[in-house]
Amino acid sequence: MHRYGGDISLVLGGAAGQGIQTVEAMLMAVLKTEGYHVFASKEYMSRIRGGSNSTEIRITNTKRRAYVKHIDFLFALDKDVVPHLAKRTTAETLIFGELSKIALDKGINAFDIPFTRFTNELGNPIFTSTIAVGVALGLLGASFEDFEQYLKKHFARKGEEVVIKNITAAKLGYDHGKHLAYDTGIEIHLKRDAKLKEGLLMEGMDALGLGVLAAGCNYISSYPMSPGTGLLNFLAKHHKEFGVIVDQAEDEIAAINQGLGAWYAGARAVVTTSGGGFALMTEGVSLAGIIETPIVIHIGQRPGPATGLPTRTEQADLNLALYSGHGEFPRVIFAPGTLEELFSAAQQAFALADEFQIPAFILTDQYLLDSTSTVIEKDLVIEKVENFVVETALDYKRYQYSENGISPRGIPGYGKGLVAVDSDEHDEEGHITESHEVRQRMHDKRLSKAVEIKKRALMPTEIGDVKKAKTLVVAWGSNRGVLEEALDIVGSDSLAGLHFAQVYPLPKDAKKLFTKKKIVVLENNAEGQFANLLRLEYDITVSEKILQYDGNPFAVEDVVAKIKSL
Repeated sequence: MHRYGGDISLVLGGAAGQGIQTVEAMLMAVLKTEGYHVFASKEYMSRIRGGSNSTEIRITNTKRRAYVKHIDFLFALDKDVVPHLAKRTTAETLIFGELSKIALDKGINAFDIPFTRFTNELGNPIFTSTIAVGVALGLLGASFEDFEQYLKKHFARKGEEVVIKNITAAKLGYDHGKHLAYDTGIEIHLKRDAKLKEGLLMEGMDALGLGVLAAGCNYISSYPMSPGTGLLNFLAKHHKEFGVIVDQAEDEIAAINQGLGAWYAGARAVVTTSGGGFALMTEGVSLAGIIETPIVIHIGQRPGPATGLPTRTEQADLNLALYSGHGEFPRVIFAPGTLEELFSAAQQAFALADEFQIPAFILTDQYLLDSTSTVIEKDLVIEKVENFVVETALDYKRYQYSENGISPRGIPGYGKGLVAVDSDEHDEEGHITESHEVRQRMHDKRLSKAVEIKKRALMPTEIGDVKKAKTLVVAWGSNRGVLEEALDIVGSDSLAGLHFAQVYPLPKDAKKLFTKKKIVVLENNAEGQFANLLRLEYDITVSEKILQYDGNPFAVEDVVAKIKSL
């Protein structure tokens, strides 16, 4: 007898090109329609075909947004899956696959799915994905009718014959899964939530892309580099309906300069890249600083240095964003940790970049961008887009002095004034100068924006009773979900957490939250970059660092063990 309730980890494994993502998409869609809490995360190798990739789908009674190591059900679509995931399987793991084609050790709980026989009956191996989804839904005791409706809608454009074939494949798999569940005594006890049926199922990249569109973005110029490329693809896919100009630049240097040119001309532009691509953009960041032209930069982090692990995850580019560009000038850096925060951070980045005429960064990572879960539509708040461009007069001065450091930003052709910008130090009208007095005054003007920007900084999210806790575990970016779940599991009143969705500048009022606490920082890098920033900004002592930099996200089990050991 195998009883499961409250939290099931179902992992799909196979080679690139075998349809793992198709199976994930189908399963997630049907399970969401059934009203289950679902969360999926991926790991894949940097190759178009072959290798061994996997997707974990968690089905839970409460909302969870974190990766776990343990596997309850493993669907192996090729021979390399079981060896690849050996460290995550236990004697309790149930493995499903075509037993004649997968590698198994003695004593493993393995159950046969005759994919070859089923696809031969259907006349095409292309139906393997649909069969696999059917088996999984049969095991879980989900509704076949919901799956059938999904297939009718999904394959409608391919014609009735394709729809019928897929429904037949689905029924073969579903019946096989139900029989397996009965024969092996698998019992599933999971709660459903009716409101989730109407929720929006999306990847992190979808939430970011929608946030960028909500911010009024109408221009993107980028050079492809995973995992940042997803934003370029998203906007390219929707460019017609939202009026977005999409340009794949010849390199990252061109991309950021074209983005700055777009803002100068009145557009609202974003560039997207990863750490290696952003390294080429840093001169452009400095250019934005002195010409006081907005730019929004998305960095999808992955392990470096250099090419590193191009399809894995890490949080090691905080310092790169924080100190990029020579010279001194203000900036803001967001590091969202949920779908809702991705959506809002994009809007905040555009709003602050536009108002203060500065670079605004959105730091994500492969884990967050490729994760999928459900969000309730009302939780995606659309902010009003405010345009800070002014109509220029004949006596217009692009860099007019002001107490708050913000000069009126005009664009060419809108008004009678001349809009002059220059990368050399310049006077109020934008003319080159070598006057020491003008230099200091202009530099002070630019830096003075930081006062108001800091006042707008987002407070961290408090997890648990921060006031009463003796130990604070602090995280940023994509580690919000794992921190929330780990603290919930540990369940100690002496523990609480803080999650920062904005990592620079840090809010002044947050410093008091650290008073008389033992501080532990959780982050995916080797040197504790955010821990170091907390020390610099707040002059606090970080007692412990929980660090991981092997290319994998934190697993809930590991974080729970680390916290307990403290």
